[in-house]
Amino acid sequence: MGLYLVSVAAQDWSQSREDGYGDVAAALNIELDRRGLPPYEPLQAPPEAPGWFEEKVSPSMDGFVALCRTRLTGTELSAVLDWSVLVPLALEEEIVLPVGTAYSGEETSVAGAPRLLALAERLAGAVGLPVDAIPADKNLALSLWFLEGGAEHTARVRPGPWAEDLDTAFYVALYLRAAQYSLRHGCPMTYA
Repeated sequence: MGLYLVSVAAQDWSQSREDGYGDVAAALNIELDRRGLPPYEPLQAPPEAPGWFEEKVSPSMDGFVALCRTRLTGTELSAVLDWSVLVPLALEEEIVLPVGTAYSGEETSVAGAPRLLALAERLAGAVGLPVDAIPADKNLALSLWFLEGGAEHTARVRPGPWAEDLDTAFYVALYLRAAQYSLRHGCPMTYA
């Protein structure tokens, strides 16, 4: 068990049922309309799509939060840490919706993937994360790379600040890959 960061399929985004996000989707579209923006509809995954995004959120976040506090402004820190749903839209600030999900309580904070991607790229640059060596687009590949020794092996051959705290590096990589996946596949991301 545990907490996972996952992509949300288009059919689940619009479903108003226990496993769906229909209430969040409807509230987001109302708020987007109020701001003069078009509604958000996730892209339907093509039949040859590689699956979905799923990574286990398990290491300590203490080092990552400390990194964010030293490298980001308060507003940027919030943009990285305080969302419960990520969408592939250019949002200047998080949108707080008066509906909850199983993991967000009574409100849902929606953030834009382009903004998260820019911030995650800054953090990756700050720690010298070897982005080209980090797995992408395969379920749990990132989590397993960090848990089963892939990160440690890479740290030996490509040392740098990132290798000094692999838990922190995990979260930099996690948010980087989640934002990239959301934008590449036009899908929302959430915790489950």
